[in-house]
Amino acid sequence: MGKSKQKGNHKSDKKKNIAKTWKTKRRTKDLDQIHSDMKPEIAAKLLHQDVDYDVTGSAQHYCLHCARYFVDMRSLKEHFKSKVHKRRLKQLREEPYTQAEAERAAGMGSYIPPKIVEVKTQPVEEDMD
Repeated sequence: MGKSKQKGNHKSDKKKNIAKTWKTKRRTKDLDQIHSDMKPEIAAKLLHQDVDYDVTGSAQHYCLHCARYFVDMRSLKEHFKSKVHKRRLKQLREEPYTQAEAERAAGMGSYIPPKIVEVKTQPVEEDMD
């Protein structure tokens, strides 16, 4: 009779990184990714997607600024009036951080404050109701 090969039975590996699991569970796009999505050619593709039944609302009702899909046009319009959407618009006003700005901060140039970008809620198409 040798020693049991099973060790540490009630502290499984699943529980080790619980904090990391919760932090990445509802991860959304970063602000610089959303800024790149706001370019007109990419925005047109995102706002006029093909029907995809795996995505909420069949990928027809998308908030460009929050990177979220909605079930119907009514819930999308309600979202536009919400505090969450208005906060995101306020965050998106500041120009995204660039490599040139990082170099200036490290002493390789003079500091230039970030520019304010004009961000408005996307236009809503009524014919999609």
